[in-house]
Amino acid sequence: MTAPGPADGTGPAPAHPTDPEGRRTTMETTADGSGQAPAQVSAALREAVAAMIGTDPGAIAPDANLIHLGLGSLEMMRLVNRWRREGLPVQFRELAAEPTLDAWQRHFDAVAAAPGEASA
Repeated sequence: MTAPGPADGTGPAPAHPTDPEGRRTTMETTADGSGQAPAQVSAALREAVAAMIGTDPGAIAPDANLIHLGLGSLEMMRLVNRWRREGLPVQFRELAAEPTLDAWQRHFDAVAAAPGEASA
């Protein structure tokens, strides 16, 4: 398992993609320049969650409540620990607060773009 890949789902992304100035980034820029493009769920994220709850990756809607689909707090913590070992400083409380693939992808994009952030 690799860390969740780029939002277009083409495969694993580098641990910390950078812009030309060397700043880490994964957010797309929107037409208004806000940089807050809606997250598209990566294939790696979808597959990791599907494996944890024993379902087909395509069966999980991006806005489906993962807890209602059977993802418990222990499974969620296992995923968090795996992603942290792979260098993505995700936060359990953020994932638990909004347990959907869309929300998780936004969280992954935000922590990957934040330079030097440590997990709590």
